Amino acid sequence: MSSFFAMQYLITHFSDFQLACLGSFFLHESVFFLAGLPFIYFERAGFLSKYKIQSKNNTTAAQEKCITRLLLYHFGVNLPVMLASYPVFRFMGMRSSLPLPSWKVISTQILFYFIIEDFIFYWGHRVLHTKWLYKHVHSVHHEYATPFGLTSEYAHPAEILFLGFATIFGPAITGPHLITLWLWMVLRVLETVEAHCGYHCPWSLSNFLPLYGGADFHDYHHRLIYTKSGNYSSTFVYMDWIFGTDKGYRKLKELKGSGDEVEGKLI
Repeated sequence: MSSFFAMQYLITHFSDFQLACLGSFFLHESVFFLAGLPFIYFERAGFLSKYKIQSKNNTTAAQEKCITRLLLYHFGVNLPVMLASYPVFRFMGMRSSLPLPSWKVISTQILFYFIIEDFIFYWGHRVLHTKWLYKHVHSVHHEYATPFGLTSEYAHPAEILFLGFATIFGPAITGPHLITLWLWMVLRVLETVEAHCGYHCPWSLSNFLPLYGGADFHDYHHRLIYTKSGNYSSTFVYMDWIFGTDKGYRKLKELKGSGDEVEGKLI
């Protein structure tokens, strides 16, 4: 009921264009920075250090560089893309008017978005790890071998457009209600921030949700040489499993498991 009144207020006071473009941008920035900034504090203060995947920390200068570049990219790339793509979403049927879609419709569409995004992202990410594209484009994202939450969107402008296509393709072809688009965006932002956060905690979603990658899975990708990294998946890891591009990661997990087992027996 509260979502109904909130949406009623928004559509009464703002146009579709304002909500879809400026509203989406404001929501993205709010969720992204509120979710990502705490991990900078955690790293500096040593908070949750026993759950940190890598012992290495980023310098203050590196963290500040990331934030500065992100603001430049968000206002210089993300916002213009949102403005330019509005006619496409409107043409495909996106609306912000009442009534709101049912939760069944919302959940079905978002599940579809996750599936299609995983497929497109996987192949796009693999292409970015070819020699020329890695050197000239994707290496920007890999400047941070020890990722933290905000590095999830630190990338070359060409990569922002290239891999961003995977995120918007599903909504673009289905024309969802704006509230569905917003929920998808929030979930996608939270997922990618968590995947780059650098911490694997007992409450991490990957410990409970089958096929979910999470920070441990993606941190492995950032630690290795680009030609041998693997782990190209976005949210769910089935594409890496199908095509065998997670073999190195799985082997490492097996070795760690064996080491822990031996250590337990010695104790």
